[in-house]
Order: sequence, then C-alpha cells, then structure tokens
Amino acid sequence: MDFLSLAEVETIARRAHDGQVDKAGRPYAEHLAAVAGGVRERGGSAEQIAAAWLHDAVEDDALTQEWLDAAPLPPAVKAIVAAVSKRPGEAPEGYAARILATPGALLVKQADLAHNSDPARLATLDRATEERLTAKYARMHRLLGLTGPADEGRPAS
Repeated sequence: MDFLSLAEVETIARRAHDGQVDKAGRPYAEHLAAVAGGVRERGGSAEQIAAAWLHDAVEDDALTQEWLDAAPLPPAVKAIVAAVSKRPGEAPEGYAARILATPGALLVKQADLAHNSDPARLATLDRATEERLTAKYARMHRLLGLTGPADEGRPAS
C-alpha cells in the first residue's frame, strides 16, 4: 500500500482546519505547523510528524474517525492520532495513560504541550483563560512524567 507523503498529510490537515482559529484568534494551521516542527526538532520519525499534523483533526471534528480509519496512513500514525485525541468526558488520567501506552504518542503530545504552554502564546489570552490553561497544561505535564519547560528538549518516545 502506498501511504500519503508528509506533504500530502500537511495539505490535508491544513485544508481540514481551514478557517479555524485558536483561542488567541490565530489561524489553527500555525499550531499544527508548530507541533509538527516541534516533533521534528525533537528527533521524531516521519510517522510522528504526520501524526502531529493530524493530532487535533478527529478531536476537533475537522476529519472524521471514519476518514482516519480508511486513510492510506501507516498504522502507527493512526494509533498516535487516536491516542492523543481527547474523548468527551474522559478523565485526564485516562487520557495520559493512553498516550503513555502508545508508542510514539508521548513525543507528539510533548510538542503539542510545548506550543500550547508557550508563555508568549498564553499571554495573548485573557487572564482567567491564561490561568486555567496554565494549570491544565502543568497537570498534563505531571501526568505524562514531564515536569515542565525544562523537559521540553528531552526526547520522548
């Protein structure tokens, strides 16, 4: 089976999130590019980079689970995307456990957390949202065994 190239995955992800903005009002594709770049900088594989481009697609309903299941992607990419996709009503502990149990997912989530918890990015939000998200991301760092920004350069699996 021929799998989608990284360039094709990027194009699909950008199109799927077209018109979507983050909490600061920036084009959502900027977040996807930052996470994919963060995975690359941390020594991630092509499969992890592809998963980074798609990491929010199912969770945000930009692409369906059926699309992901049928997509010409390596099983590892599909597994990582499934692992990092939050499920409605899911406890953070269960979410973190799934990430830790899925080979390659921790590195993608680490890059996602790094971008989400970037102080410059958080500073663009209202104070209440900044404080809520800072606490949320710190908790996830702890649940994943990442103590915080000092670990951002540390390779993860």
